[in-house]
Amino acid sequence: MATLKQNTPNAHTRILGIGAYRPSEIVTNEDVCQWIDSSDEWIVKRTGVHTRHRAPADVSVIDMAEHAAREAMAAAGVTGEQLDAVIVSSVTFPYLTPSCAALLADRLDATPAAAYDISAACAGYCYGVAQADALVRSGDSDHVLVIGVEKLSDVIDNTERSISFLLGDGAGAVVIGPSDVPGISPSVWGSDGSKWDAIRMTHPLTDIRAVEQGGQRTFSKDLVDPETGEMPEDATLWPTLRQDGQTVFRWASWEGARVAKEALEASGLEPEDLAAFVPHQANMRIIDQMVKVLKLPESVVVARDIAEAGNTSAASIPLATHRLLAEHPELSGKPSLQIGFGAGLVYGAQVVLLP
Repeated sequence: MATLKQNTPNAHTRILGIGAYRPSEIVTNEDVCQWIDSSDEWIVKRTGVHTRHRAPADVSVIDMAEHAAREAMAAAGVTGEQLDAVIVSSVTFPYLTPSCAALLADRLDATPAAAYDISAACAGYCYGVAQADALVRSGDSDHVLVIGVEKLSDVIDNTERSISFLLGDGAGAVVIGPSDVPGISPSVWGSDGSKWDAIRMTHPLTDIRAVEQGGQRTFSKDLVDPETGEMPEDATLWPTLRQDGQTVFRWASWEGARVAKEALEASGLEPEDLAAFVPHQANMRIIDQMVKVLKLPESVVVARDIAEAGNTSAASIPLATHRLLAEHPELSGKPSLQIGFGAGLVYGAQVVLLP
């Protein structure tokens, strides 16, 4: 019987380069308080957020992804032709199909690299790292581009206060490739669908209706009168994000810490072996709680990018890592525990050597 041929596997992988894109428009807490009944003091105390970046109308998800990807590729010394796969994690790319990754691969001259999107919200970047690690170790790929990118300003209602004031826009990217030493630990990932509606859209896309205007179908998102806030009776508002804050806070604070512990154990390291901790930037109180439960020593540098960037969902971990390395270049090459958690509810974590 003939034997199937298999690729020669790579023993180890690591992050070779990282890139980021932060939109120039900055929204302060004072700006937010024009839309909701709150204060800078309340927002900072409850969430740790001072500012968040928002992309202007002419900057798209794919534009932000491209900026971050090109920086990561340059840092890794990799061209588009050398990419074997492009993985994009996003819940805000405005097309259900085709994928953001396919268009991005074309922009980067990476054709015919494999290209696909992940919908795992705030855990999506860690999901992408897990898949890229597996692809490179299996020998199916030599270089994989992983991007977390969100334009959450497209899917929020500024006047509601369960989640909108937390969210920002941005993109972070890494190139993952072969390594002489282990640079990515086994991933711990999973989901808890029993809490599926803890972070959700107000209604499905199938509920969106359009009305005829001048012979053209105009969707309800574009029909709201900017002065009155009203729209035609036969239209439906574009779906926007909501969350059950207490449910998410409790789950992330305790379940997230458990997952982080498992990921640390899977890496074979102890808390004192870590140089950095980069959790999803969801809420400063959640970050503080996880640091306490993990019993991280003061020598571990903790990413707190949320103060300036807000919660950027899939982009938050690579953005926070990028800032951490800019502020602490001495961390390069050292181990960092990263964990993402969010809508689904889903989670993913691993220890990586910082690029």
